[in-house]
Amino acid sequence: MPLSSPVPRALRHTRAIQIDAYARDDGLWDLDACISDVKVKDVVLASGARPGGTFLHNLSLRITINRELQIVGAEAASDAVPYPGYCDTIGPAYQQLIGLSLVKGFRAAIKERLSGVLGCTHLTELAQILPTAAIQAYANDVIQTRDGDGDDQLAEQPFQLEKCHALRLRAPAVARYYPRWAIKPAAQ
Repeated sequence: MPLSSPVPRALRHTRAIQIDAYARDDGLWDLDACISDVKVKDVVLASGARPGGTFLHNLSLRITINRELQIVGAEAASDAVPYPGYCDTIGPAYQQLIGLSLVKGFRAAIKERLSGVLGCTHLTELAQILPTAAIQAYANDVIQTRDGDGDDQLAEQPFQLEKCHALRLRAPAVARYYPRWAIKPAAQ
């Protein structure tokens, strides 16, 4: 169902986030993430005027991960920033992501290593959403997400079950699509 019709309004700002996942020839995966901010109108910053329609931020982060969702490479680039010569010097700090697991304590580790003055607010925010992007990229490619029929049944419960409202084990969706894993309501 779409959002309700808004009251009359005028666009002032657009933030865009895009993450592309690539399977590499060497068996690793790259997640290329970008965050950008654009104002509709001209703005004056402490560092100077920015014409409307141009980037205030255009920041990129690439992590390379293995099949176990561990980061084996990381780099950051700042192509448009509000304080050129200052904001765009933080990229090397994001190599601190190397060695982290996207599925074990990732967000806490980012906070410890790159929050506040230790990193760029926008790149660190972008990094926070990489775990779910990686899971989506791996789904049905690296991670089996479907409980098959017959001989190809998964030995373990599909990873996505019990991770959201619709896929709780007592949910009708699980009863319909993953009946082997469904917990039936207790008889009263």
